[in-house]
Amino acid sequence: MESGNGTKISNSLFLLGLSGESELQPLIFGLFLFMYLITVFGNLLIILAVSSDSHLHTPMYFFLSNLSFVDICFTSTTMPKMLWNIQTQSQVITYEGCITQMYFYILFAGLDDILLTVMAYDRYVAICHPLHYPVIMSPRLCGLLVLVSWIMSVLYSLLHSLMVLRLSFCTDLEIPHFFCEIKELVQLAYSDTFLNNMMMQFGAGLLGGGTLTGILYSYSKIVSSIYRISSAQGKYRAFSTCASHLSVVSLFYCTSLGVYLSSAGTYSSHSSAAASVMYTVVTPMLNPFIYSLRNKDIKRALKRFLGMETISR
Repeated sequence: MESGNGTKISNSLFLLGLSGESELQPLIFGLFLFMYLITVFGNLLIILAVSSDSHLHTPMYFFLSNLSFVDICFTSTTMPKMLWNIQTQSQVITYEGCITQMYFYILFAGLDDILLTVMAYDRYVAICHPLHYPVIMSPRLCGLLVLVSWIMSVLYSLLHSLMVLRLSFCTDLEIPHFFCEIKELVQLAYSDTFLNNMMMQFGAGLLGGGTLTGILYSYSKIVSSIYRISSAQGKYRAFSTCASHLSVVSLFYCTSLGVYLSSAGTYSSHSSAAASVMYTVVTPMLNPFIYSLRNKDIKRALKRFLGMETISR
């Protein structure tokens, strides 16, 4: 492959993974295969439960099913390639495959951010404006919010990918990660990466900071509205409607911020790769458990879908 200035770019790159020790590879393969299957199966159950139960055809569960779909795609962007490389004892990924993986990783990570913000807005309207909730959160608005989320994420990811394509690289690139992470890839370029670094910082501040600000604002209004409810039972009901979402938000942003702050302090590629497992693998795996364990409607729908409710009766 030739770049515009005649510099050769290797057609293959090497993903070094989480550990170079061969005796640990079977353990890593088994552990990550188990987590991947749990992630796909758990989120797929949420989607099927929401789609099969007419009582869950509401904006809240519409956004939840979209989040579960995105989580499946998010994990599937990195995990199958990692498992395949371990199984075949190969670290190779093509340059085109690396760019494609990076594009979809940024796309679904951005969608996770935006959908969590949309779900926070949904809970804000439901608790702070309950009488107008059916009018405000109409099916048209819900569909439009999801569509805008996809458009924003696609454009954001496309911009990052195009800016990486303009860079020049040496041959035989080794990426100390288990997937093509944009920060690692940009650091390997020998051409000027100032614009790429500025774009990454600006994008992280705009997307991550903007969505987190929206979520915090929504929940500040929710908390103040809950405190104005006179009865203790009313407060509990209001809080229980957003407890699952708040748990998922806390898990996602705490792990993401923890990885970002730790890598910004004393940056180590291998420690950053290991820490990235938290929000790329662990968080999507735990989301279905959080929603199914803390949400009576989801538990009831899952029992009905799996036939457990009929058996218990």
